[in-house]
Amino acid sequence: MAKRRHRPFSEFLKQRQTDSEFRIIFEAERVKLRIARLVKTARTQHGWTQAQLARRIGTTQSVIARLESASDEREPSLQLLGRLAAALGFRLALNFEKTGKHLPKRHAPAATDPR
Repeated sequence: MAKRRHRPFSEFLKQRQTDSEFRIIFEAERVKLRIARLVKTARTQHGWTQAQLARRIGTTQSVIARLESASDEREPSLQLLGRLAAALGFRLALNFEKTGKHLPKRHAPAATDPR
């Protein structure tokens, strides 16, 4: 039986960068991991358990655990992130960072009346 050559993960990612669906999924996972690290770092700096943070924002410990492990398939809502930020003594900020890459146009946006 021939040995199977494993290629580096970085090579796999480089090849997939042209796949727009993959880029969307990859970016969503990257954001979830960033949120997980931010929440866990802030929570542990306060010396709080997951259960203590959960009580402060009106949710359960399992919600915090899923958030910190980035294991939930859904992205956390802005409402949840806002409550977390407030409980941890932060202000939630959202920004767009220029990447130079554009996703392919799927369909033209609907015309809206600005009034």
